[in-house]
Amino acid sequence: MSIPVVTVGAANEAVVDGLERLHGPVTVVRRCSELTELLAACQSGLALAAIVGDGSEELTTTLVDRLGAVGVCVVALTDSEDEARRLRSIGVVAASADIEPVVLAAEISRAVERTSSYGQADGPRSTGFAAPAADSPTAPQPEEAMAETSGSGRIFAVWGPAGAPGRTLLAVNMAAELAADGQSVILVDADSYGASVSAMLGLLDESAGLAQACRLADQGLLDIEALTAAASEVFTKAGSFRVLTGTTRADRWTELRAAALTLVLERARQLADVVVIDTGFCLEADEELTFDTLAPRRNASTLCSLELADVVFAVGSADAIGVPRLVRGLAELELVVQQASPRVVLNKVKRSAVGYAPEQQLAEAWSRYGPAFGIEAYIPSDPEACDAALLSGSVLLECAPDSDLRRAIAGLVCAPVHQKRHSFGRTARAPRRLKR
Repeated sequence: MSIPVVTVGAANEAVVDGLERLHGPVTVVRRCSELTELLAACQSGLALAAIVGDGSEELTTTLVDRLGAVGVCVVALTDSEDEARRLRSIGVVAASADIEPVVLAAEISRAVERTSSYGQADGPRSTGFAAPAADSPTAPQPEEAMAETSGSGRIFAVWGPAGAPGRTLLAVNMAAELAADGQSVILVDADSYGASVSAMLGLLDESAGLAQACRLADQGLLDIEALTAAASEVFTKAGSFRVLTGTTRADRWTELRAAALTLVLERARQLADVVVIDTGFCLEADEELTFDTLAPRRNASTLCSLELADVVFAVGSADAIGVPRLVRGLAELELVVQQASPRVVLNKVKRSAVGYAPEQQLAEAWSRYGPAFGIEAYIPSDPEACDAALLSGSVLLECAPDSDLRRAIAGLVCAPVHQKRHSFGRTARAPRRLKR
């Protein structure tokens, strides 16, 4: 098969000339003067591979992801070991600047073969639909880079439809309960519409930790130390956990690119036992309707988080508006993230909104009109405990440790904490002390 190649950089003309003299399947179809010209040539469908001889320091995760979206693999020539390591971490094939043309042709052929086979069958960690070009999967990283970023931690994504069903409340307190259970936890605020984790925990909203980590990942500079430095540490009386705070303004959503966020989450899996993500509500991909399908997408952070998650908690308000919204949202979630098997959580359960025996009535209504999977948990309404936690900038574990709300949330992630958990509506009240 013929492999058309475009090149950029004059420092390695000898290698490119030798590649042309081979008269093999690898053919140089254009020599570009700058990286932007190379990008335009690749997006026009002119090549299957790009050789970067000069200016490899300008390559970022986002740029490599855009080239991978149109089926182009990137090969960079460098003699710096540090630069080669950085390039491999963002999915670039790094080769020596004085590589033999025959060896370079073989490297290009293998890279193109990996890219084409990846496009035919996405791997289990594919984030193709969440990348800037939804119809074309992102080019895979080399085996060395995948080995570096793979981790054993689990990812819990907390999602819910519009209407403030309690995503942030659930995510923050899940992280606190997991930390109290002795696990290392990173809480990520990936809501591109209304990031609020920092406000709920009383953290200074001076910088966006997640945006900072994404910038480093985009440049291929995100390691364990850099991720730890970008995260804020929150201490409770039972443990501590790290937080990657969300964007400080809603218009900064463009900093949460899918390709960079994927690297951040994979690195977080390597650092922590559990990664809890507070996602946004919107699952639409309406940006694809614009003329530039490679432009940033506001919902990419939510879609990417849901696709990478090991467990998706779908939370909805237990009332006449929240339940139908959740049912419609779950149907949409099934379409955009087919591998997701969400654990349904109904929040703000109270008699005044549902009636007598609210859990029973919600279960009966769900069995008639809801999806095939059942309700995982019922979270009781406790506005006083929520207000106290928000006012003090703390978690329920500290301000309302004995509340049914706190026990219900902890029961989702660490069951031993909830041996005292009671069914809402049939809660055994503690005996009152008699006054003297």
